Amino acid sequence: MDRQGVAQAGEIIKAGGLVAFPTETVYGLGGDALNPYSSQKIYAAKGRPSDNPLIVHIAEFEALSRIVREIPPTAVELARRYWPGPLTMIFYKADCVPLATTGGLDTVAVRMPSHQTARALIAAAGGYVAAPSANRSGRPSPTSARYVIEDLDGRVDMIVDGGETDIGLESTIIDLTLDKPVILRPGYITEEMLEEVLGSVDVDTAAVENSHKAPRAPGMKYRHYAPKGSLTIVEGEEEQVMAFVNRQLSFYREKGSKSGVIATDETAKRYQADSVKSLGKRQDEQQIARHLFRALREFDDEGVEVIFAEGFRQGGIGTAVMNRLLKAAGHHVIKL
Repeated sequence: MDRQGVAQAGEIIKAGGLVAFPTETVYGLGGDALNPYSSQKIYAAKGRPSDNPLIVHIAEFEALSRIVREIPPTAVELARRYWPGPLTMIFYKADCVPLATTGGLDTVAVRMPSHQTARALIAAAGGYVAAPSANRSGRPSPTSARYVIEDLDGRVDMIVDGGETDIGLESTIIDLTLDKPVILRPGYITEEMLEEVLGSVDVDTAAVENSHKAPRAPGMKYRHYAPKGSLTIVEGEEEQVMAFVNRQLSFYREKGSKSGVIATDETAKRYQADSVKSLGKRQDEQQIARHLFRALREFDDEGVEVIFAEGFRQGGIGTAVMNRLLKAAGHHVIKL
């Protein structure tokens, strides 16, 4: 870790500037969470709707009490198990957290990352960093500094390069302000893992792109993660999916359109596309999650115009993978 660079980045954030930095999930675009003007700058840099809440990142559990009205026992138990790590919890906010940071809501989303550089930066910046993913709104989240530069060069004051991220998908978000905890965004911390601590949780089925409600958490309302080419998910038996996709690829090849496929190690060699991206072995969901956003970005680099993706199982981390794929595809799914 470049301690001098981290200290400099902290001073930039404290002065009201913006710094992109690595976490264990994806790269974040950080500003002072308690400064409404910093949050406004984050929205402007991303081209992000201002009613889409930002996540406040902290470096130590003790910092939580300043920015929330109360810490329920469920939060203490979840923090003991999964903080620091890829879990975001939603609380009722304290008065010191500006509405510009929370998207106008009376609640605040809070996370303590496990990435060493991220936590050092948060501490250097004063302890409270608002940080959505460091990409232009609607684009795939960046898992390397290269893609931060591609989206935000000239829009931020500094980019801290920490190499490739480990997880590759944004954090799980759980709302603790309701009578029963509700998952608003699936992630690496799965429903099954949360139930080990809480006993039972609900999953918000309204977290869809065409919802007209104000989003209660990042990623609930607006189109996200989309490549430049059109993306279609194809679900069904393996042989049926491959036969259907290859027929579609032949059609687009005759039209002169550059095509791509998102597949797994087991099937990748059987597709006849211009570009085939294997996310890994089908049973290795962590590997699939880590490679998804990079694959979408690489299709853009290659000028791919039409993309087909195999579906993945619901449950475990597969739920988070499918959540991101569905949003990237605008919920365009073909079931065979």
